[in-house]
Amino acid sequence: MNPIPDEIARTLCQQIRHENHHKWFSFARWQCWGCETFTQGVLRQMCLNSAPGNRGCNVLNDRYTEFLREIRIL
Repeated sequence: MNPIPDEIARTLCQQIRHENHHKWFSFARWQCWGCETFTQGVLRQMCLNSAPGNRGCNVLNDRYTEFLREIRIL
């Protein structure tokens, strides 16, 4: 799979964090919380950049695949 472009990854990550912020019992919410907390918001250390090939975390990968389907690339 190709890397997720940085700007798209940042935008999707922000959307995911915003959507899950109020969901106390959501795995994605706590995954985003841990990523943001332990990296102190440093983008190069966050999960969106940590996977080999800059593929992001599982939540970001799913959202990116959905994004590509919406714009009919996949």
